[in-house]
Amino acid sequence: MAEITRVYRQSMGAARFIGKKYGDADRVDGGFGAIWNEWLANGWLDVIASQIDNNAQLVCEDSEAPIGLQRWKDDEPFEYWIGIFTPADTVVPEGFQFHDFPKCDLGVCWVYGTDVFFYEPKCGGRLMEKGYDIINDENDACWFFERFAPLRYDVKDEKGNVTLDICYFVK
Repeated sequence: MAEITRVYRQSMGAARFIGKKYGDADRVDGGFGAIWNEWLANGWLDVIASQIDNNAQLVCEDSEAPIGLQRWKDDEPFEYWIGIFTPADTVVPEGFQFHDFPKCDLGVCWVYGTDVFFYEPKCGGRLMEKGYDIINDENDACWFFERFAPLRYDVKDEKGNVTLDICYFVK
């Protein structure tokens, strides 16, 4: 069981998300954990991170974190991307894909517990309850993401819990 422990707005500069795109057919046991394991084994996050200029400004707090970016629109295939938000002019390494995002605001929820996945609908609802307007892109698709912030997600607390960030684009 998990709970939403924090809800807040965060500004993000123009960014290029670099990663690889997957769909529902790529799920194993309902999720993308097997693909994340492949990413970690192949060091693909490091390949992307090596493209970022060391002098570049981060696009937002925790932007160096691994991201599970999702795109949803009725009657279109679901997309799940694994990768990293990088500065807007970052060169895309061979074998990777990208999606550019303009400067924007994020509605962020912290999901705390031992089983923190599949809370996107609850987080979207909580953001709307708090007065945030979730926005769609120019094609009316909704983009949102899991952010695996290292200090919150990679280190379990004394109760064995972690925190996963769920973020939506908001106005």
